[in-house]
Amino acid sequence: MAQPNFIILFVDNPQNSASFYSTLLGKEAVEASSTFAMFALDSGLMLGLWSKHTAEPLPTAAGGGCELAISVESEALVDEHYAQWIQWQVEMLQTPAHLDFGYTFLARDPDGHRLRVFCLS
Repeated sequence: MAQPNFIILFVDNPQNSASFYSTLLGKEAVEASSTFAMFALDSGLMLGLWSKHTAEPLPTAAGGGCELAISVESEALVDEHYAQWIQWQVEMLQTPAHLDFGYTFLARDPDGHRLRVFCLS
């Protein structure tokens, strides 16, 4: 059976988005052009950032309809990520909180894509 291993986020400006994600992920894009950027994540997942103006066919959905989730080992690491992202002036949608599944916070990238950092309870 096919296993998804690539996610594409449609963005307004791939170069600006690549800079944003490079800071958050602590790594450079493995591919970058004016219309597309790609990150190879340590988990094996590939994260693509494709211009919403040049994707074919053009996307009809805007950011915010799903979440890119990042799991960490502990509540302390959730808090560390939160503090670092605040320093980087990442827009926050939810401060760290205990929810049904664990301890988490929620941020948003410049294109409205939701970014959740969490550790399981």
